[in-house]
Amino acid sequence: MFQPLPLFVGLRYSWTRENSFFVSFITWVSLLGLALGVTALITILSVMNGFESELRTRLSSLSAHATIEFPPQGGSWRQTIDRLKGFKGLRGAAPFLEVDAMLSHTPSMSGAVVRGIDPDLEPGVSSIAESMREGKLSDLIPGTNRIVLGRMLAYELQVGVGDSVTVMIPGRGANGSDIVPRLREFQVVGIFEVGLQEHDAVLALVNLQDAQGLRDARAPAGLRLRFDDVLDAPRLAREAAASLGSAVVVRDWTQDNAAYFRAVRIEKSMMGIILMLIVAVAAFNIVATLVMVVTDKRTDIAILRTLGLSPRGVLGIFMTQGVLIGWIGTALGVVLGISLALNVDVVVPFLESTFKFHIMDPDVYTVTGIPSELHAVDVLWIAAAAFALTFLATIYPSLRAAKTAPAEALRYE
Repeated sequence: MFQPLPLFVGLRYSWTRENSFFVSFITWVSLLGLALGVTALITILSVMNGFESELRTRLSSLSAHATIEFPPQGGSWRQTIDRLKGFKGLRGAAPFLEVDAMLSHTPSMSGAVVRGIDPDLEPGVSSIAESMREGKLSDLIPGTNRIVLGRMLAYELQVGVGDSVTVMIPGRGANGSDIVPRLREFQVVGIFEVGLQEHDAVLALVNLQDAQGLRDARAPAGLRLRFDDVLDAPRLAREAAASLGSAVVVRDWTQDNAAYFRAVRIEKSMMGIILMLIVAVAAFNIVATLVMVVTDKRTDIAILRTLGLSPRGVLGIFMTQGVLIGWIGTALGVVLGISLALNVDVVVPFLESTFKFHIMDPDVYTVTGIPSELHAVDVLWIAAAAFALTFLATIYPSLRAAKTAPAEALRYE
């Protein structure tokens, strides 16, 4: 027999259940329930991390990591790009000018955001060139009034490559007070698709010079920036803006798409709370298990007390049992959760082929696979929370055991 005695007795009680099948069964149910809860939490949060990463990638495919807006009488955008060359982490910079417009092609009409771009510099800040389904970005030649539409926008207008659309924006009349619509005809030379409705259904691209002529603007609204690390872009964008002076206004992707990522964070939080209830149920089972063990071992506790074991020692015996269940269940859940999260791309296709169904139907969803991105921080807090719950579950039964009176327990023995 090794020391300390509470640890030795606690381990013996944990593994010897020859005459207590029901207690042993509840113990295994508690352990497996804890493992299942931890596995589900790690896997689901990893999948949600994957969807968040996929959403961030798709949002940044056309939206730059940050934008710098010039004052009304700003300087040359070419000089500004030259000043930013060599800035740490900056991958590319390109001018832009956006106009809210109404596009029409008889008999259809739809609202859109017409963005003026430089076709030569745009690939440095977005992946629009890889998203082209028809035509090329280089077809936007200045002065030719050509336009590239999102796939859903083209569908709404019922147009294809070679058709013409009318772009209408509000303008000022001769006296400067009346609002008179300004119309211009553009030829569709390309269609893109990135898989996000806010891009595919509302965005139209034209050459920067054509956008300036449409809006009577002498200069673009600002620059769109792309950095090597999208997560570090907000900080780097502010440093870049500070190097240009206080007159510029900077916005980053976290501000432009705040609603999307806030929704994902809320979903992750609620999903974590809901799945943590599985762990809580397992913890309640541990309470029931230890209470039954204490009732079953009242005579043993009394004998140990008469042999000199202190109430603190009895407390340690039953806390050892609960902690052991918590360790094993949490460790098993972590191993299974990590294994499942790292192999979602293998497990999901196997389940789909076995049961003949699609989790993400390609006819409905643009994301047809189940992405997964395992974060060490998630694994650590899940394991810590699960172990903390199981530790708390051992307190009441252990205190009850420590308060057992030897004389009362041995009265009828």
